[in-house]
Amino acid sequence: MDQELLDRVMAMTVADGTLAGRMGIKITSASASQVVATMPVDGNTQPYGLLHGGASCVLAETIGSLGAALHAGPGRVVVGIEISATHHRGAREGSVTAVATLVHGGRTLATYDIVVTDSAGRRVCTSRLTCLIRGQVPGQDGNGSGSSG
Repeated sequence: MDQELLDRVMAMTVADGTLAGRMGIKITSASASQVVATMPVDGNTQPYGLLHGGASCVLAETIGSLGAALHAGPGRVVVGIEISATHHRGAREGSVTAVATLVHGGRTLATYDIVVTDSAGRRVCTSRLTCLIRGQVPGQDGNGSGSSG
């Protein structure tokens, strides 16, 4: 794998000011075939004190998109086009761990299964994300803004 691409994509994913950065998502390992990350429950809860289902979806889309970007390679961009999530149980404390596993990696689509577990290893959420892979628009830096050239 291209280390420069890995470093760039990981830095963009959890940079200050991004949703993933604000939610405390930390990437622990990443490749095109599997991405692993953690996220604290604290600060990502709904009014009943449980991990917010939307937070699980953000975690799933973050790491699935990262995997898809690594699968796509340099000069390509990815956008999530479909996500589903089944919430199995609540989490009240600690952190959750998510593992995104590539189930289909083609030229135009990449699909990942993402399993989110609590600190005790119990399944909290099962998600599936499909990303569209496109060529990068000339003059764009991959996130919709002009390159700083």
